[in-house]
Amino acid sequence: MDFIFMLTRADQTVPDCLEVLDYILPVGLKHIGFKDVGVRKETLAELTRRIRDSGATSYMEVVSTSREACYQSARVAREIGIERLLGGTDVDTMLGILAGSDVEYYPFPGRPHDHPTRLGGSAEEVEMQCRDFMARGCAGCDLLAYRATEADPLALVRAARKGLGRGYLISAGSVGKRDQIRGLADAGCDAFTIGSAAFDGSFSPTKGSLRSQLRDILAAGLS
Repeated sequence: MDFIFMLTRADQTVPDCLEVLDYILPVGLKHIGFKDVGVRKETLAELTRRIRDSGATSYMEVVSTSREACYQSARVAREIGIERLLGGTDVDTMLGILAGSDVEYYPFPGRPHDHPTRLGGSAEEVEMQCRDFMARGCAGCDLLAYRATEADPLALVRAARKGLGRGYLISAGSVGKRDQIRGLADAGCDAFTIGSAAFDGSFSPTKGSLRSQLRDILAAGLS
């Protein structure tokens, strides 16, 4: 599976994201992202440029709660050249904003709510929505599996996998343990995101540096 490192804590981009990026570049990450909140647009633009210059794929995840805020985030993603935009639920409008750009779109299936985001919805709903996403031209989905409130997380992953077919399935939010990563891989995920568990050192509690956390997460995703 691909490991997407999110430059985020508590669902916000860390204010020193540019310095953190410089520090972690020797790890050789191929997928790096951030949220649409926490720093100014100019910082997000510079962060995106540096991620792409490093050879990694850039991601931005929408955590804004209102529809208009989500639309504005899509406009920002297009403007700053994000490669993959995650989140949001109004698929037609988001795709319309991104039309003609190179930005791939991965919406949230289920019923996301609150901030930090929780996920309502059944496996049946998720499968149906994922089929619809692919029919409308999305590249995959961004599933908040471990923030589910009404269904088993891995049941949602299996349902999303079935609905997406060959679409790219990302599991985001509250992933922070090796057994979670193994479960996601077995259920059919293509990628997972981790931010806070790397920053707070909880993934590998005996290790002292962020680089060490990231190397261990990379190894877990490949095992």
